[in-house]
Amino acid sequence: MNGPARKVDGLLFDKDGTLFDFHTTWSTWAGELIEDLAGGDTQVRARLAREMHYDLATRRFRPTSPIIAGTNREAAECVARALPDREVADLELYLMQTSATAPQAEAVPLIPFLAALKAEGIALGVATNDTEYGARAHLGEADVTAFFDFIAGFDSGHGAKPEPGPCLAFARATGLPPARVAMVGDSTHDLIAGRAAGMQTIAVLTGPAPAEALRAHADVILPDIGHIPDWMTA
Repeated sequence: MNGPARKVDGLLFDKDGTLFDFHTTWSTWAGELIEDLAGGDTQVRARLAREMHYDLATRRFRPTSPIIAGTNREAAECVARALPDREVADLELYLMQTSATAPQAEAVPLIPFLAALKAEGIALGVATNDTEYGARAHLGEADVTAFFDFIAGFDSGHGAKPEPGPCLAFARATGLPPARVAMVGDSTHDLIAGRAAGMQTIAVLTGPAPAEALRAHADVILPDIGHIPDWMTA
């Protein structure tokens, strides 16, 4: 990345659908979750799929699913509508624990990608609507936690996207002006949060949202995060 001046000094990444491919990770996890919670009851299975906006035939989330960009609490509330005999708090804990152990499919090989950015002095962060516990578990499994200067979940005290709180917290933590940071994400929640914080916004297509849904909120749309270094100096 030597040569032209780069566009940003900090990159704040969403986690699911951005650092990790969404469907390979989370659609697989959701299918297993539904089977476990249904316990063989076809009616419960159908209710769960309907409330989660999950296609049982293709084993993928539909783009309309509130779970895609929602918090862990919102996901638990969604599941609870199909399981009226279960407490939301219990489901929230269950989702946190099971999702923390879900095998993650890296969008690109993360260690060399992040190491190259750090070598250029780029500040790196993660802001997810997952729990901080889940974020640290997944980043630890990929052995990339140490690359990040900032890691926040919806429960870390900065609020949840699409509010700008997590983005502004990253800027404060790194001492960077928001205008010198790019929020990188696969959902409108990510991009709206970045814009509201005064950041540049990078959309990637490794999540469920199509380019058309992201275009109005993105300064650039890239196939995946591996294209960011070239964009930074273009």
